[in-house]
Amino acid sequence: MKRRAIATIATGVIALATALTACSAPITDSPQASASGSQSGTSTTPARALRVWAGSTTPISVDFNPFHVDTALYGTYGPIYEPLFFFNQLSADAAKPLLGDSYEFSSDGKTITIKLKPNLKWSDGQPLTADDVIFTFGYGPNKTDQLLSATAPDATTIVLKYSKPQFTSAPQLLGATMIVPKHVWSKISDYQAQTNAKPVGSGPYTVKTTSDASYTFTFNTNFRDPAPAVTEVQWIGLDSNQSGQDMLSTGQIDWTGMFIANPDSVTGTGAISTMNQQQDPTVVVTCANAAKGCKGAQTDPAVRQALNLAIDRPALAEKAWAGLVGQANPAFVLLPRDQQWLTDQSLAASPQAANIAQAEQILQAAGYTKDAKGFYGKDGKQIDLDLFSPDGWTDYNDAAKLIAEEAGKAGIKVTARTVSEAEYWTPVTNGDFQLAMYGLTQSIVADPYSNYEQYFSGKSTANVGDAPGHGQNYSRYANPDVDAAIQAAAATNDPAIKKTEYAKIQAQIATDLPYIPVVLNASQAFYNTKDFTGWPTDANLYADPLPYISVAPELILLNLKPAG
Repeated sequence: MKRRAIATIATGVIALATALTACSAPITDSPQASASGSQSGTSTTPARALRVWAGSTTPISVDFNPFHVDTALYGTYGPIYEPLFFFNQLSADAAKPLLGDSYEFSSDGKTITIKLKPNLKWSDGQPLTADDVIFTFGYGPNKTDQLLSATAPDATTIVLKYSKPQFTSAPQLLGATMIVPKHVWSKISDYQAQTNAKPVGSGPYTVKTTSDASYTFTFNTNFRDPAPAVTEVQWIGLDSNQSGQDMLSTGQIDWTGMFIANPDSVTGTGAISTMNQQQDPTVVVTCANAAKGCKGAQTDPAVRQALNLAIDRPALAEKAWAGLVGQANPAFVLLPRDQQWLTDQSLAASPQAANIAQAEQILQAAGYTKDAKGFYGKDGKQIDLDLFSPDGWTDYNDAAKLIAEEAGKAGIKVTARTVSEAEYWTPVTNGDFQLAMYGLTQSIVADPYSNYEQYFSGKSTANVGDAPGHGQNYSRYANPDVDAAIQAAAATNDPAIKKTEYAKIQAQIATDLPYIPVVLNASQAFYNTKDFTGWPTDANLYADPLPYISVAPELILLNLKPAG
């Protein structure tokens, strides 16, 4: 669940800040109180809200529906709705209990026994029991044909029985399934039609106020643990990356995740710190499957292979990302974290130098010839591809223009354009596109299975015109050998067998290239260490420091304390 909003159009920061103060308490220079509401026996001034920009643009549309993976507002996942356990994608540590207390697989991997923490409550005060968990696993998009039964021997025990082993699926089942209250959602037949403006969740926060410019969370008094030191969080909307940078520099934002080419410009005073975890692949996602309704030359693997070879990735890294990114790879593993799962070391990185000659050889071997303008085509039809990115996502916009220029050198006509963010998500989701700049989310544990199951499985896609019912295979890619290997990997807890199956997947997707890797994106988090303590550090990466990551913000908010 990763979405970014990076814009370049400068807007009035002062005017925006003024508008925001109309729906929240004025920002003070420093925290004035502890979690108990006062810093001394005589003060009653409440601690100020932590202010976050996670990527929301204005006007903000209220949507706290946990089943809306692309439109649910930031903070929905974790601070409001929780999974059973938290899997930290930055470490190999065991999963951290949230609603769950423990879980255990049967020897064959087909049965999972989960113990809940005792005396749990929903934010409306109703008991949270095993019945809610059972309901969640059988509701809406959580339904799966592999789940044979879900039973509750008692109020805090859940037994899930599957037709196939689920060892590899634990992070998704237990760490990415948001548990919802049965007494609320059992009354909702069309879960997709809901915006869920007044969510009832289990996390440490509830929704206090909403507006076009921001929304504020306050402490959930029915939360299982004591109140966090930061009892209010204001999530703001901005339409300009420059505005975000300016507000961060002047203390108007405490926490954000965005691309800043010169981070020293905001960290120089010592009030703001930064961390750059290069982990999520930026790709050119292609609508690759003609059988699913994709149209265009990009449905030919030869065209995708040639485009892959035409990209000068070091030049893109420097010009579009100021050298702050890492090397992506066609195996879609995170290195060095996932080194044990990479069999073919030639797939450790995508080509780092453009190879125009080889790109043209591939096209020629596939029957393409150049026209008078120097572009390749076949059967009298020129390769003419559309590549789009959201207006204002400056790194993506710049990268798209450079990719179009480099493709042209190999005789591949690519036109780069931008669209509004609102116009971006619908065609990507429904498959009405040829090429799009896109960011994949890295697997949340040191195992690439979720990448393969979410983005490359034929079961994780749909025909053009329909959104995937499960997963995020927006490429519409389907390969029976890949599907078989994904299923085989899911059915075992044996590392040797999994590695063999992963090798099959990696060989296929590196050849088929439904997602053309560009770079390992600069995932820059910026946070106020002058006024708040407890942020993740290199020595203690207890959660990903990006505010738009699913679930992780809950761990961070619970760990923060006002400084002083």
